Amino acid sequence: MADDNRKDVKVTLYWLEKSRAQRILWLLEELKLPYELKRFKRDKDLLADPKLKEVHPLGRSPVISLEAPALEKPLVLAESGFIVEYLTEHFGPALVPKRYRDGCEGAPGGETESWLRNKYFVHYAEGSLMPLFLVQLVVNRIRGSPVPFFLKPITRGIADKIEDSYLKRNIKLHLDFLEDQLKTSPDGGRYICGDELSGADIMMSFLVEAASASKAVTEESHPALGRYLAQLKQREAYKKAVDLIVELEGSCEVIPR
Repeated sequence: MADDNRKDVKVTLYWLEKSRAQRILWLLEELKLPYELKRFKRDKDLLADPKLKEVHPLGRSPVISLEAPALEKPLVLAESGFIVEYLTEHFGPALVPKRYRDGCEGAPGGETESWLRNKYFVHYAEGSLMPLFLVQLVVNRIRGSPVPFFLKPITRGIADKIEDSYLKRNIKLHLDFLEDQLKTSPDGGRYICGDELSGADIMMSFLVEAASASKAVTEESHPALGRYLAQLKQREAYKKAVDLIVELEGSCEVIPR
C-alpha cells in the first residue's frame, strides 16, 4: 500500500540552514521517497529568510509541501512531529509500530507499548525536551552578548543563575528518563520503541545529538543514550542525509533553533 501511495506524489522540503529540518531530510531518505529541496538562508541575526512566510505564515522550518492526484492544490505541512506522523502513516508503515495487541483491536487500552511509546516520543521531543535546549541557547547568547565590560558580570550572572537553578537539573532529569526508557525498551529492543526504527527515533535523534555535542550526554553519564546515538548514525539513510547537509552547508551543525 505504501508503494502504491508513492505514485505521482511529489514532496518538497523547504530547507533552512542549521535547522531541525535535517530530521525530515533523514526521514525522506529512510522512506526512499523522492523529494526536492528548496534552500533558505539565515540572516546575520540567525533569523530565517522572510521568504519562508510565502510557504507557511509562521516562516519557520521544517515545512514540506506534498502534491498528489487527490489534491487540488499542494498540501503544506509544518511542525516536525506532524510531518513525521503524516509521512510515516502514508509512506512508511514499517516506521509505525503495530497498534493493537492481538485480540484487543479497537479497544481503549488495547494498544501495544511500542505504539504508545512512538506516539508519546514523537510529541515529547518538541513538547518537553526541545524547550530546554532553546532556553539553553538563549542563556548562551545572554552570556556572550556584546555589552559594555562593566555589564558583563551582570549578564553572566543572570545566565549562570538560570542555568544553575533551572536548566542543569531539568536537562539531567530528562536525559536520565531517556536513559531508563532505552534500558526498558519493549522486548529488549535497540531503539526507543522496540527493536525496529520508528518515527519517534527520528524525532529524538536531533536532541540526543545536541545533548551529546554539549557534553550533557557522555559514555560515563548516559551509556545507553550514547550507544543509541551511535546506532542511529550507522543507518545508511542517516549517513546519506548528513552527506547531503555537508555538501549543502559545509558541515552538519546540531544547534536547536
